[in-house]
Amino acid sequence: MSKLLIKNAAVVSMDPSIGELPEGDVLIENDKISAVGENLDADQAETIDASNMILMPGFVDAHLHTWQTGIRGIAGNWSIMDYVRNMHANLATMYTPEDTYLGNLIGSLNQINCGITSVLDWCHNNHTPAHSDAAVDGLEEAGIRALFCHGTPKPDPKDGAIPYGEILHPRHEIERLRKGRFSSDDRLVNLGMAIVGTDLSTYEVAKHDMELGREFDLIVSSHIWGGPNAKYPDGVNRMADDGLLSAKFNVVHGNYLTDDQLQLLVDAGSTITVTPEIELYMSHARPLTGRLRKIGMRPSLGVDIESGISGDMFTVLRMALQTQRMFDNLQGIEDGKKLEAVSITPFEALQWATINGAYVLGLEDHIGSLTPGKQADLMLIRADDLNLFPVHNPVEAVVFHANAGNVDTVLIAGKVVKQNGQLVYANLRQKMDDLKASGERLLSNSGVALEAG
Repeated sequence: MSKLLIKNAAVVSMDPSIGELPEGDVLIENDKISAVGENLDADQAETIDASNMILMPGFVDAHLHTWQTGIRGIAGNWSIMDYVRNMHANLATMYTPEDTYLGNLIGSLNQINCGITSVLDWCHNNHTPAHSDAAVDGLEEAGIRALFCHGTPKPDPKDGAIPYGEILHPRHEIERLRKGRFSSDDRLVNLGMAIVGTDLSTYEVAKHDMELGREFDLIVSSHIWGGPNAKYPDGVNRMADDGLLSAKFNVVHGNYLTDDQLQLLVDAGSTITVTPEIELYMSHARPLTGRLRKIGMRPSLGVDIESGISGDMFTVLRMALQTQRMFDNLQGIEDGKKLEAVSITPFEALQWATINGAYVLGLEDHIGSLTPGKQADLMLIRADDLNLFPVHNPVEAVVFHANAGNVDTVLIAGKVVKQNGQLVYANLRQKMDDLKASGERLLSNSGVALEAG
């Protein structure tokens, strides 16, 4: 049995029964946390002296299109319609399995580098089984914990072709994956589904896809904005009437859903993931963070697209917190109230990026907090870096001051995957060069114009 003892850290456990320890230790045995406390001792344990560091659970990115990593920096000035035209109807159609592999590999390594230990990989560019296999290969090679959500492409239909919204999610592919490499759910990378959903598909297709996920006992995630532009603005209501909603259903965005529709999701135990930065600039309307809090639903956070923004969860977390505080402040002013306190604590916001994301992935009992018995997915943040020092409040230091450059060490399932500020991955430079060549070829072949900043 391997043992690792991390000592003398400022521990932010995210477990209410443990709380925060100004100078605490965490003992890891094999892939699990076995103890959290002060002055722990362990025979024959390797030791990491974490003095001047903050120890906390790894972040959970609950929504990422990881395959887009190779075309970073092209979508920051796109509207949602630009995105549909340039990405799905153009660039995505040109991806080879190798492009998908490289995007998922380097994208996942970047997530680890940023202190993100788990990701819901919303992979909706799977033209062939080879693309799906390559996407999973990239996740596994990176060593990240992931829910690989198998999706389907969304190209413009050619003359006489069936529109993608009328095509059933391919049962043969879900069956192949579920009975093959995903036959068990105790892997580091597990299987889910990313379905088109009632905003863009026929209701018959959405119903089929939801039932397919249930048959194979998979988490099913769907982009649903709701509102008048959806194909079925009452899609959530219809799914509730048909008994399709459950704790294994995840909605991404949901900005235009009504309060009644959100309540239906709450009642079913379903989850909602907010991608605040993307939703703000692509005109998806206000992120749902505040509305979810009011009805007792737990927000989770996602980066969404690295073609448009950074994969740094520290930034996404701050964006979600401060924009919602602003909305709450403005509402208070409109109501004639004195703004004597902010509406959301930084600790609550930190839950959005840790334990709440774990719940979305169906892993709340396994990750998301430093709790004995859970998997050892964690990160160490250097508290003596210039932008953090001096740290008087570790939670506030993480939420308001830290960035990916402060992440010193990352463990996933007890394995060190980043140490002393460097990823533990061989041949990184060559893979980065391969990714660059992939992105340059895709952009050249697509004709998508690179706009000046």
